[in-house]
Order: sequence, then C-alpha cells, then structure tokens
Amino acid sequence: MKSQLNRNSSGVTEFILLGFRTPPKLQILLFLVFLLAYVVTVVGNTSMIIVIRMDSRLHTPMYFFLRNLSYLDLCYSTVIAPKTLANFLSHEKKISYNGCAAQFFFFALFVTTEGFLLAVMAYDRFSAICSPFLYPVRMSQQVCVHLVIGSYICGGINSMVQTGFTFSLRFCGENRLDHFFCDVPALIKISCVDTSVNEMVLFILSSLIIVTTTSVILVSYAYILSTVLKIPSTHGRGKTFSTCGSHMATVSLFYGTVFFMYAQPGAISSPGQNKVIAVLYTLIIPMLNPLIYSLRNRDVKDAVRRMLHRK
Repeated sequence: MKSQLNRNSSGVTEFILLGFRTPPKLQILLFLVFLLAYVVTVVGNTSMIIVIRMDSRLHTPMYFFLRNLSYLDLCYSTVIAPKTLANFLSHEKKISYNGCAAQFFFFALFVTTEGFLLAVMAYDRFSAICSPFLYPVRMSQQVCVHLVIGSYICGGINSMVQTGFTFSLRFCGENRLDHFFCDVPALIKISCVDTSVNEMVLFILSSLIIVTTTSVILVSYAYILSTVLKIPSTHGRGKTFSTCGSHMATVSLFYGTVFFMYAQPGAISSPGQNKVIAVLYTLIIPMLNPLIYSLRNRDVKDAVRRMLHRK
C-alpha cells in the first residue's frame, strides 16, 4: 500500500497544512482554545466510558451505545487534535503523504461510524418507547453488538472508498492544503487532474449516508412522538421526552455540520467556511456530547454520585 500511495503522489511526499492564517499572537490563543477543548473532550468522554463501564445499573442497550459514542468521539478528535496542536507551535506545518492518508482514513472511519451509531441509538429509543414488551428481544446483547459492528463495517467501507478515490489523485508538486487536517475538499482542490468524479463520489456517498441514517432517525422519532402524545400523564410525557432530548441535541449538531461540509454542492470552493465547520465537528461536538448526556441524564448523574460516594 505504501508504494501505491507514493506512486500516486506524483512526487509529493508530504503536505503542508496551512491551517488558520492568523498573526502569531492569535496562533497562541487558538492553540490554548484547541488544547482546552481537546482536554475537556478526553476527560469528558473517558469519564463517560468509565462511569458506564463501572456502574452495573447502566449496563443496558441505551448506555452500551452511549459508551460506544463516547469512544468514537474520543477517537476521531484524537486523530485530528494532537497534530493540529503541534502545528500551531511549529513553523513547518508538515504531514507526510502516508500520514495524511492514514489521518483521513481513520477520521472518515470514525465519523461515518458515528453517523450510523446515532441512527442505531434512535432505533433503540423507538424500540424502548413504542414496543416496551418486545424491547428485551429486539435489543438483546447480541443484537446490540451486531448493530455496533455493522456501524463500523459501514464506516469502514465508506472510509476505504473515499481514501482510495482521494489518494489516487495526482498532485503535480502542489502540496499546500488550505486546512488544518487532511480532508477531501482540501485535497481535491490542489489536485492537478479532473476531479469531477471524486466530487461526485463525495457528494453521492455523503448524501446516501446522511439520507439513510436521518431517515431512520426521523421515522423513529415520528413513531416516538406519536406514542408519547398518547400518554395521558404530563409527567410521563416529560419523562419520556427527557430520555430522547440528549440524543436529539447530538443528532442536530452532528448532522447539521456534516451536511454543510460534505453534502452541500460547492462546499469544496469555500475553504474558510470548511475550516470553521470542521472545528465544530472535530472538537466542539465531541467536547459537548458527554456534557449533554451527563447534564441531562439523571441515571448518569446518579452513577457519578455513587462512584464518588464509594471513594
């Protein structure tokens, strides 16, 4: 694979990540902001994984999926943040050709997998609320594991296709990426060959994934809404909605940014917009997810209290 990548690079052995073109003092400020966001992301998601793992009361399908969501947030932010932080303090903001390919592959893998996992989480809430008596069968441990594995398989397929198409391009010596990490729009823009096929593949795959997963989410919540409105008790409706509120907030943030980044025609020609949106889904969303779920979820807060009390 290494020789193939080098052959396709047309002499380009490394890329220069231009990142954020700001004065040196502002670079330090951005470094501190990114560092703080990444530290909060690591601490928050790691804590969520540990709490769910340690508390037996959270060993349910809902929290099994939430633990995997925290793992994915931790992984794809770690693929991007350390290199970005290092580049803020470096005059030579370089990444090797193969390192760029690896960074993009794992980033695409984890982000795509998260999209499918969010759809799985919506289906889990639908099963729990709309079919409570069948829920233990529909969402058995084996089914949950298979759904997570299936999400990773879908993420892996998309990642391999995107990486294969993108790094088969010729770059003809131009190696300056107007981005802070290796992403498809920035790589397509510096290629010296016709990229219409690559742009079409990016648009079709991204749209297919977004349409498929959002359809599952929207249909699931349509049934949930219909079921909740039939509950006579206001308290019962509020309690049911509270279990879905965190997931709806996460879905809105994630799909809103991903749609504008990859499924919007013409986005490739807007590097400034791409960088701002990329900051949202590579750092801000992974940082906010554990806060959203912990602050709005009584079970998680009770689990944290029990752990602190035991200590």
